[in-house]
Amino acid sequence: MTKTKDQILTNNLKKNEKIFNDRLNIDASFDVGVRKLSILGKEVRMYYVNSLNDEQIAIEVLRELMDLEKFDMKTTDARETIENHIAHIQVDFTDDVDKCIFHLLSGLIFILVDGEKEAFVVDVRNYPGREPGEPDTERVTRGARDGYTENIIENAGLTRRRLRDERLRNEILQVGVRSQTDVVVSYINGIVDPDLVTIVKQELEKINVDGITMADKVVEEYILDQGWNPFPLVRFTERPDVAATHLTEGHMLLMVDTSPTIMILPTTMFHHVQHAEEFRQSTAVGTFLRWIRFLGMLAAMFIVPLWLLMALEPDMLPEMISYIGPSDDSNVPVFAQMLIGELGVELIRMAAVHTSAPLGTALGFVAALLVGEIAIDVGLLTAEVILYVALGAVGIFASPSHELGVALKMVRLLFIIAVGMFTSYGYVISITIVFLLMVRMKPMNKPYLWPFLPFDPGSLWHIIARSGVPNMRLRPRIVYPRDVVRQSKP
Repeated sequence: MTKTKDQILTNNLKKNEKIFNDRLNIDASFDVGVRKLSILGKEVRMYYVNSLNDEQIAIEVLRELMDLEKFDMKTTDARETIENHIAHIQVDFTDDVDKCIFHLLSGLIFILVDGEKEAFVVDVRNYPGREPGEPDTERVTRGARDGYTENIIENAGLTRRRLRDERLRNEILQVGVRSQTDVVVSYINGIVDPDLVTIVKQELEKINVDGITMADKVVEEYILDQGWNPFPLVRFTERPDVAATHLTEGHMLLMVDTSPTIMILPTTMFHHVQHAEEFRQSTAVGTFLRWIRFLGMLAAMFIVPLWLLMALEPDMLPEMISYIGPSDDSNVPVFAQMLIGELGVELIRMAAVHTSAPLGTALGFVAALLVGEIAIDVGLLTAEVILYVALGAVGIFASPSHELGVALKMVRLLFIIAVGMFTSYGYVISITIVFLLMVRMKPMNKPYLWPFLPFDPGSLWHIIARSGVPNMRLRPRIVYPRDVVRQSKP
């Protein structure tokens, strides 16, 4: 596409200044500015955004330029002299007005010299953010304490620190017409399926929206058509070691600027049930932790609706467990009690998320007092209902993936409603429907229940038990890696 005259720089500094003044309206923004200098007999303009620039580096660049005038240097080529005295390792040139503005709003500075058709572009960005700290939702007893931050440059560095592979690729794209948000596609060339890389990049380039200010979730919704499906189709992580491990298996990463969570794709449901803690322990301990987690998640999904079914149809109970079911009289039906308990626990969880730390203790006291003792005393809930609702909540909290935990909670609520309305028929039919829907799910053309369906015994064993790393010689076949066998020393 042919560019207009206002999109290309000229050798007339006044015309260039007018273009940028009209486009940026510099006087209207306090953090966008221009420094006017006279160097080597040439008028020079340096444009900056001080809220995104490293002030010390920018001052050093400015000082070097001013020293040219201070020492009265003589030269016949002002451009070459200025270029050689810019104290920075990365200096680029462009004659594109749109690129100048994009670089400026990304934290770089650009310098215009009278008589020159190209601008000097210098990377002095310094995004506001925090230090890499351990993610709150992925804590480990032993292991690395660093985590991704909202700075995409820093995130790329955290990954490269763990993978010093010359074949690691970090390709950057801009998404969003107005936000122009940086999105990095990360993969290891020679391992990842090249068709997968092509598909993901094409989907990113198709995104046509004002901005992705909500970052990674918006990108996921464009790449994967999730609809009303509650189950997570990609895995999110804030741990660089987890992300790097998936790269070596043949997965891809998507890093979105301003977001501390990294998307891993493609994934199946079983990618969401593993935790870094298991790989920081011995194989026996890691397997034990994994089994406890699996039992907790299964109990969270099935134990509450199953207890409700037994309470509604006590004739189905075997003699040895005939004591199960509410023994106290209550003015509220058991089904309604269960719904009240489930929604009450979820409300407390939401309140805890939105409550500041100093008020967290008070919230816990109020929740325990009102939902616990007083609810039993007034006959709103029975003690057994509270017990099973609490067990279900603990099992959900054991899930390493917050997204999967919320999905399981929604499925459990569906089972409870089905049992309350249709008893045993509702229990069986609702489980069957959810299972069939999960079987049909194929995010990025990958079976969601692999390696259970289609059945892959070797891969399923690595899910059930935490295998030692020396025994994991093959990469997961589900990602179609180009290099199937992991590299090892001869």
